[in-house]
Order: sequence, then structure tokens, then C-alpha cells
Amino acid sequence: MLVRITASLMMFALLGCADASAQAQADFKKENFNYSEWTKGKFSEVVTITNASKLIFLSGTGAEREGDGEILFRDDFTGQCNYAYSKIKKALEAQGATMNDVVRIVTYTTDVRFFRDALKCRAEAFGSAPIPASTFLVVSQLAWPFMNIEIDVTAALGK
Repeated sequence: MLVRITASLMMFALLGCADASAQAQADFKKENFNYSEWTKGKFSEVVTITNASKLIFLSGTGAEREGDGEILFRDDFTGQCNYAYSKIKKALEAQGATMNDVVRIVTYTTDVRFFRDALKCRAEAFGSAPIPASTFLVVSQLAWPFMNIEIDVTAALGK
């Protein structure tokens, strides 16, 4: 009889946890807002997160080859940008996230003339996912010689 009661209590506790987990997931909310007409489709002015259980902060990511850190696509900004986003997607996937979960990006580049190329590359990387809150900065140099872009990403997952 004690075994039956214990098993029933365990099943009740497990079902309660599953219900609580489903409720927490249902309570998670990520919303993107644009208040200025000109920003729509370009970036989100505000992203809010309610009831996140996991925040993911990726280090600045560029065209460093994964094996040895050598900078790839030295004279090809778009190649560097595409490679960086492929690494970002892989890192997010390893954490159970996708581009849909990204809430903020900061893009660093060494030349403002790359601005439009960076926007096109970002749009392709995000596809149908909403463009998150974004900042674009031009700096005199990045971490390594020949690096033309570095992208810093923050993502959030529900409970």
C-alpha cells in the first residue's frame, strides 16, 4: 500500500511539474516594437522579454576560422559577414536557440562603406525572424588584422 501511495504522489508531483513547466513556457513572451515608421523592417527599437529562463550572450563573432582562428575572406566583407552569421547560428543551435530568439545585436565594422552590405547580410541571416534591437558601430580596428566585421549577439529563451 505504501508503494502505491508513494507512486501516486510521485506521479502527481511529476504531472504538477509538467503543468508548471508548460505554464512557464506559456508565460514567456518576447515582443518587438517599432514606434518610428522609418525603423520598420530595419530593426526593432525595443525588444521586451517576460519570464525568460535562459539568456544567451555570444562573444563578438567574426570570420575567425573555427579550428585555428585565422581570419577568412580577408578582402571580402560579405564573405566575412556570412561566415560570422553561420557561426552565430551554430552557437545558438548548441544552446537550443535560433535567430528567432535573438533580442539584440551589435555590429562592429571597420569601414562605414560596408553599412548597406551589413544590412543585406543581416537580413539574409535573419530570414523571416524579426530583426532585433540593433546597433551598428564603426571602429578603427577589430581584434585581429584583416577582420572587417564582428557581431555581438544576445538571445533569450522561455522557461
